[in-house]
Amino acid sequence: MAALITDRELNLATLARQFLLRRAEVSALDAIEHLAGLQAQAPNPPYLALWARLKNFAAEDLSTLVENRQVVRLVAMRGTVFALSAADAGPFRATVQTIMERDLHTNSTQRAALTGLDLDALAQAGRELVADGPLTQMQMRPILAERFPGHAAEGLAHGVRGLLPMVQVPPRGLWGRSGAPALTTLENWLGIEVSPSPDPDALVLRYLAAFGPASVKDAQAWSGLTRLAEVFERLRPGLITFVNENGTEVFDLPDAPRPTSGTPPVRILAPFDNILLSHADRSRIMDEQYRTRVFTVNGIIKPAILVRGKVVGFATVTPDKETVELGATLFAQQAKTALTAIEKEARSLLKFMHPNIVNREVRFAVAT
Repeated sequence: MAALITDRELNLATLARQFLLRRAEVSALDAIEHLAGLQAQAPNPPYLALWARLKNFAAEDLSTLVENRQVVRLVAMRGTVFALSAADAGPFRATVQTIMERDLHTNSTQRAALTGLDLDALAQAGRELVADGPLTQMQMRPILAERFPGHAAEGLAHGVRGLLPMVQVPPRGLWGRSGAPALTTLENWLGIEVSPSPDPDALVLRYLAAFGPASVKDAQAWSGLTRLAEVFERLRPGLITFVNENGTEVFDLPDAPRPTSGTPPVRILAPFDNILLSHADRSRIMDEQYRTRVFTVNGIIKPAILVRGKVVGFATVTPDKETVELGATLFAQQAKTALTAIEKEARSLLKFMHPNIVNREVRFAVAT
């Protein structure tokens, strides 16, 4: 019979793998690979995620990786943009490609434009469009509309993005710089052939290394894939299993860290931080009663504040020319020692985000 693993033990294990028990002394590239990518819908969250996890992280560390094509930004797990290492981008995207293909037929806004269309021809047209250089979707639309008359241009460009692994090229994703996402294929950007063969077994193992112990439903929530039970069954002989406090079976790598004690430090997470999005059951990191306060109705996920390893509030950063302020909204009053630790972490974050603004304020409020 599988041993019990407590909620606290699940919390500590996941924090340890996420470099949130102590900041890790590893390179940004090694961290991104270990963490199985970083959520990257917006340019800044990957930088803030690494700042929360790495010792002596500098924004230029990641910007240089993006400029040198060692890290790429493309749609992957859950059909959202991730920052992935060049080595992981192809295999990860190939494994979750079914998510993008399913979206082409189910997306209520764009599917009409793709109905009755030869999708292979659309993919080939997309490859040809970016053969001479990256284009934004706005630039693609009139060309695609001319090639496929009678189909909405916006839907055609959306289809290309779903059918092909399209990289958002710099300056998009650089710290302190940005711009509209210009796209080219992963093959063009890296100059290599990308295998289209999915490898869900490898993806699940990488997931467990970064987020385990975890259930089948947890892995599905992180990846966006379905029917992963058969993958876990194939992998079962090489994994160990536990039962959590709800009676759910969770799987893990035998040699992964599972600390049983310790006091996690205060951390301020990135917007859209992956640790909040990578389990079907988020109770190891956040009480369900707080979810709607951190996850907004328009899809924004606020920078969560962790105390003792659990979400206790969220942060809002407001800069102007002379002062930058971090507002810490707490869901309940915290001990004085926790408030002191939050303020210290907040000031460090403000210095990282706005090094040229010397006036840094931290204000606390308790949500009612």
